Amino acid sequence: MDLELNGKVAVVTGASKGIGLAIATALAAEGAFVVAGARDATAELDELAASGRVRPVSVDLSTPQGPQALVDAAADLGRLDILVNNVGAVTPHPDGFLTITDDQWWASLTLNLLAAVRTTRSALPLMLGQDGGSIVTTSSVNAFLPDPLVLDYGAAKAALTNFCKALSKEVGPRGIRVNTISPGPVATDLWLGSTGVAHTVAKATGSNPDDVAASAASAAATGRFTRPTEVADLVVFLASERAANITGANFTIDGGLITTL
Repeated sequence: MDLELNGKVAVVTGASKGIGLAIATALAAEGAFVVAGARDATAELDELAASGRVRPVSVDLSTPQGPQALVDAAADLGRLDILVNNVGAVTPHPDGFLTITDDQWWASLTLNLLAAVRTTRSALPLMLGQDGGSIVTTSSVNAFLPDPLVLDYGAAKAALTNFCKALSKEVGPRGIRVNTISPGPVATDLWLGSTGVAHTVAKATGSNPDDVAASAASAAATGRFTRPTEVADLVVFLASERAANITGANFTIDGGLITTL
């Protein structure tokens, strides 16, 4: 299936690893030129850049100025067709709500909500000045599956999903589509890394990180974590004109973890 992305310009945030790297890779493979925002470079992103279809941009998206600097790099190319708000982070709090400080709340809200708000605000004038565009944002099942372990993260993601739905109503008549994706556990460092959810929970409970991860995977109907490439495939489809009449929608990709309608 031709997704008609050849020659399109895309911005992807949090593109150095995990889901973001998979999204940048998939968009480039479909012929798009990707401006890949990341605070720190990785060997994988540098290797992808060698293809000539990806331009890494070192930027701190937790700052008010970072999102505009990233979008400016795309503006230098003359247009912006796709924005993928993917950057995010989670810090589990196994000792409960009372241990979450104001600084931790602000950090979670800044990276999981405000970074997308600011990047979208920077990107919209470019899209409004051309023939439309597509905005796809990585949210989380925790937007509607409250979990005290990640209370601040879930609250930020709920706000993010609400923001995207509301924005879709405003800009849809002007040819800009806005959709969200809500992954469950994904096989990335956020869950499986040395400071990820599995290790944090294991340390707090005196268990094994592999057992924690296995338990989380078993909660899904498929019995496994989602792969980053599977999320990327969904993002690329939503970014394309094959999804031209899909906007204001949220797509859950969680292996059947959520059992309600």
